Amino acid sequence: MRDDSARRVKWFPRAVIAVLLAFLAVGTLSNLERNPQPQLVAEGVPGRQMPATGVPYDLVRHALADLDALTLPDGATLAGWDGPWRYVWPRDASFVAAARCSVKQYSEAGRVLGFLDRIRPTAGRWGARYSAPEGGELQDGREPQLDGSGWVLWATWFCADGLDLTKYWPMVKESGDQIVAELGPDDLPAASPDYWERPESKVTLGTIAPLLTGLRSGVAIAGKLGHPNEVSIWQNALDRLSAATDRRFGPDYPRTPAEAVSFVEPGVEPIGLEGGADAIVTVLGPPFAPPRESVTAAIEHAHRVLTQPNGGVTPGEQWRTDGVAWTPQTALFALSAAARGDRSTAQALLAWLDEHRTPIGALPEKVNRDLSPAGEAPLAWTTSLVILTASALNHPLPIP
Repeated sequence: MRDDSARRVKWFPRAVIAVLLAFLAVGTLSNLERNPQPQLVAEGVPGRQMPATGVPYDLVRHALADLDALTLPDGATLAGWDGPWRYVWPRDASFVAAARCSVKQYSEAGRVLGFLDRIRPTAGRWGARYSAPEGGELQDGREPQLDGSGWVLWATWFCADGLDLTKYWPMVKESGDQIVAELGPDDLPAASPDYWERPESKVTLGTIAPLLTGLRSGVAIAGKLGHPNEVSIWQNALDRLSAATDRRFGPDYPRTPAEAVSFVEPGVEPIGLEGGADAIVTVLGPPFAPPRESVTAAIEHAHRVLTQPNGGVTPGEQWRTDGVAWTPQTALFALSAAARGDRSTAQALLAWLDEHRTPIGALPEKVNRDLSPAGEAPLAWTTSLVILTASALNHPLPIP
C-alpha cells in the first residue's frame, strides 16, 4: 500500500487555508453589504451604457434619466439601485416628486406621490424606509422619522399647479395633524432621527426645518381646498414652532438647540454654542421658506465651515472628520444659492457635482478625499436636488 502521509501533511494546510479564505470572503461580502466602504461605487442600474469618449452629456438630462431608472412602474422611487439603498425613503421620494414638478413632469410626480399616499401611516410618524414595490415599513431597527411629515407636505404643495390636491388630502391631513401632535410644552417636538439616520437624544434642526416648511405648505393646501379648521390649527402650530425655533436655535441655527457654554459677564452675550453647523440649515431659507437676513448669514457660515478640502460639503460639524464630501448636502447648498439669487455659487457647486460624476455619468453619494466618486450611484436625493437647482437657475421656484 502506497504511503500518502507526506502528501496529506502538505495537503492539510492548503485545505485549511482555502476554507479560512472562503469564510473570510463571505464575511467580507456580508459586511460590505451592510456597511458599504467609502472607496466603493455601486452603479447597479441595468442597461446603462458607458458614454463614448469625448461625448458631452447634459447633467440635468442625465439626472432625469436616472430618476426614470430608479422609479418603479407603481411610483415607488428607490433611493438607489443596490443593497441597503434599494428602498423608498419618504424624504428622498418627496424630493423626487418636487424635482419632477419643477420640470413639469406632473404625471411622473403623481405616481411618486401616489405611492406615498398608498403607504402613508394612518397615525404616527412616517417610517424611515419602505420596501418596494410592496410598500411595507421595513423593520430593521431604525426608528420612525418625524421629518417625513414635513417633506411629504412640502412636495405635495410644490406640485399643486399640476396635480389634483384633493386626491392627496388624507395624506396631507394626517401628516399635518401628526406635526401638531408632536409639539410639546416648549413648542418643539421630541427628539427624532433625521437624515443623519441615527438615534438622537435631542431634537435636531434636521427635524425642525422640514416641519416648518411642511406646516407652511399644509396651511397653503388647506386654504386652497377650503379646510378652515386645519388652516387655523396648523397656522397656530406654525407660529409656535417658528418662535420656538428662533428662541432655541437662533441666531446661528446649529444642529441641536443652542446652549451657552460660557459667559463673560452678566448682560454679555454667551460665547460658544453646542450643536455645530448642519447643512440642513439651508431648509430654513428659499426655496423652502421666505428669506431672512439672519438665516442667510447662518447658511453662508455653514457653507464655509462645512466645505471640505476636495471642494464638496460634509453634513455637519459633528459628522465624522474624514474629508469625504457628501453630494446631497453639496447639492442642498447649490439649491439654496440658486433660490437666493446667488447664481455664481450655485453654478460653481453644480459644476463640481458635474465634474465628480461616475464614469457612466451618475451622481454618486459621496466624493472621497482623492476626488474619486464613492457610495451608491445614482442617488435619488442628489439627483433630485440637481434638477431642482437647475430649475431654480432658470426660473424662480415657489416658496411656501
